[in-house]
Amino acid sequence: MNTLTKRVLPLAALWLAACSSQPERQAGKDAAWDKETAGGRYAMRQDKAPTAPPNLDHVKDAVPRYEPYSRQGNKDYNVWGQDYVVWRDVENYKDEGMASWYGSKFHGYHTSNGEVYDMYTMTAAHKHLPLPSFVRVTNTSNGKQVVVRVNDRGPFHGGRVIDLSYAAAYKLGMLETGTAPVKVELIRVAPSGKETRLAESQGGKHIQLLATRSADTAKELAARLSKEYGFPARVERQSEWYRLQMGPIPASRTEATLARLIAEGYSQAYFLN
Repeated sequence: MNTLTKRVLPLAALWLAACSSQPERQAGKDAAWDKETAGGRYAMRQDKAPTAPPNLDHVKDAVPRYEPYSRQGNKDYNVWGQDYVVWRDVENYKDEGMASWYGSKFHGYHTSNGEVYDMYTMTAAHKHLPLPSFVRVTNTSNGKQVVVRVNDRGPFHGGRVIDLSYAAAYKLGMLETGTAPVKVELIRVAPSGKETRLAESQGGKHIQLLATRSADTAKELAARLSKEYGFPARVERQSEWYRLQMGPIPASRTEATLARLIAEGYSQAYFLN
């Protein structure tokens, strides 16, 4: 066998091996697969209820307690091209919207907090609240309530305010419907562990402060203002613009908060609702 043949045959073999393996590697692994499995992180493409769930009547609500915020779960992040700002030192938070639940697909995998997700415990995922946090969730369609510990991020579907564990959804009577209208209220616990209070129960408003093309500017302001004012601040991306918003703000403090923001230089601030 001459020198040229010795060089060509291995190259041809490599080329044939690559061609034969290409369809197998790509089979079923398109953009949808990549999104649904987070690039292969999850074994299942679609979430579902457990095949043979245990009786969950005995499962109790999470018990609010003081916990330092974790390092791993409290960094600003990006999902599917959307930037999310983590609220820090939030004193008041109350919101209403649609809740969903997540189960078998994520069971046994790590949460954003670095813990292992157990769908049979009373936990939840939220896009902005610091981790961990405790919230009271009320199903406004039937009046049922639960207290859950927020240790994960999500839901990343439009119009949903919280993603509940399978156990929490069971307690709220929303497993069959998949989603339910809820009220979410932050429960704050002082470092001493002795002072526990529910966020103000009055309805709140949201304020838009500004719009900028600089994501970094919007994120830095959101983090600073959230700490300074004690209300959630978030950045909503719309095309090339980043809109800085604050809220919900309790009704008793909306006017004073808007006036303070305007006095401090946010002359274009206005109520969104």
